[in-house]
Formats: sequence, C-alpha cells, structure tokens
Amino acid sequence: MRICLLTILLALAAPSGALAQSADLVLCDRVAADPSDPDKPADVRGVSEIASSDVATAIKFCRQAAPSSRRAMFALGRAFAANRQTSEAIAAWRKAADKGSSAAMVELGVAYGTGSGVTKDEAQARKLFEKAAQAGNPRGVSNLAALGGAGGAAPADPAQARALLGKAAETNPEAQYQLGLMLSEGTGGAKDDVAARALFEKAAAQNHPGALERMGAFAQEGRGGPKDKDAAKAYYERAAALGDEDAKKALERLRCPYAIKDKQGKLVTTLCF
Repeated sequence: MRICLLTILLALAAPSGALAQSADLVLCDRVAADPSDPDKPADVRGVSEIASSDVATAIKFCRQAAPSSRRAMFALGRAFAANRQTSEAIAAWRKAADKGSSAAMVELGVAYGTGSGVTKDEAQARKLFEKAAQAGNPRGVSNLAALGGAGGAAPADPAQARALLGKAAETNPEAQYQLGLMLSEGTGGAKDDVAARALFEKAAAQNHPGALERMGAFAQEGRGGPKDKDAAKAYYERAAALGDEDAKKALERLRCPYAIKDKQGKLVTTLCF
C-alpha cells in the first residue's frame, strides 16, 4: 500500500513544464481548494464544501503545503473551519491574508462582520472587504456593497459594486457572472442585455456553472443576441453536468414543455418529448 501511495504522489507531483507543484499542494487542492479563490489555477476544479471524509486529509496536506503557498494556507483555514476548529481557521486565514490571499481576506471579513471566532467589528470587516475588492475578488466586492460601501453609514451601493466588479471582470469568471447579473437586471445602473450576454459568454467559456445556465436562458429567449434553442440546450447540459440546479430544471422544461393543470391551477401532469 505504501508503494502504491508513493507512486500516486509522485505521479501527481510530476513536473508539467516549469509549473511543477508539490504532491502536498496537488492533494490539498484536490480536496480543499475553493472554486471562487482567484489564486486557484484554472485546471483545479475546487469543492464548494470540504467533505467530512476529506477533512483530515485536507488538514494534513494543506498544512504541509502551506509554508510555501498562500493558496494552501487559505485552504488549510477552510479545512479547520470544516472541522469546527474556528480559532485555527482564523489563524490560518490571517497568515494567508498577510501573504496577499484575497480569499482569506474575505473569510476574515465575514468572521469580523458576524463575530464568528473574533469580536464583531464591522469597521475591520469593511477594511478587509475593501482590500479584497481592490485585489479584484468578487466576493469582496459584493460583501463590501452589502456593508454599505466605504462610507459605512450609507446604504448598500449597487452602483459602487458594479464599478468594482467591472475591474474584477477583466479576468475573473465569477466577477463576469456577477456583473452580468447586475447588467441583466438593471441593478446599479442601466439594463444592458447585450453586455450581460457578453459577460456570461466569457465566464461560460471558463466553465462557470451559473454563467452557462444564464447563457442557456439568453440563447433560449434571444436576449442580447440570437435565439438558438440548440445552443440553449447545450449550455444547460454543460451547466447541469457541473451541478447547476436551475439548468437541470430548464432541461426538464425543455423535455416536458406542456403542463396540464386542474381547475384550481394545480399541476396534474406534463407532456414530454
């Protein structure tokens, strides 16, 4: 068994050009990387929640990779949080944030904003969200807007969030998706389906599940561009394969487009093809 595991580790850590990574970091990424972490390489899928069966593995390998990787240090904080080790999670996120991890800044900001593991301090939360937003982190942008922007006393400012997302959207798929939603709904400024569709398309090209679902809807409805039912179905299928529930429902509606209801308007059955 040891030989087999060593073989796997060596294979995982095998160099790929000049971008070789340690086996510890590879395994840390596999079980604990955050899909929304801007530091995450494009070829690392990440997990929205660390599985309970993977927590011990995540702590072990992320801890070993953390000294030389802020991404691993941030992931170590996630693993500690999943294991209900709040103080250890906060400590790991502080170290990652000090090294420039915007994802860790966001998590620390959430901790200060909610008083989870630290004394509640909205001013400190705002400071961390501002720093993360300036680094282009979409969650930093949205959380900053929710706190009321940099002024502190004003209500949440969608226009400010839109402006900050515009900077992050140059490279970040989550920011592209979030800004696309704001443009499609007219939040924080004028409604612009064409620009929203363009942003969704950029994020969809990077396999963002929500953007794929939105591209399906826009293609199905002809919003912001040509109407194309075949393309809509393809986008929905890609989003559904990545776990998007709205896309799964949209595919079911495409398959069963006709609903039969009783006199009270309750669904009796659907006609499927």
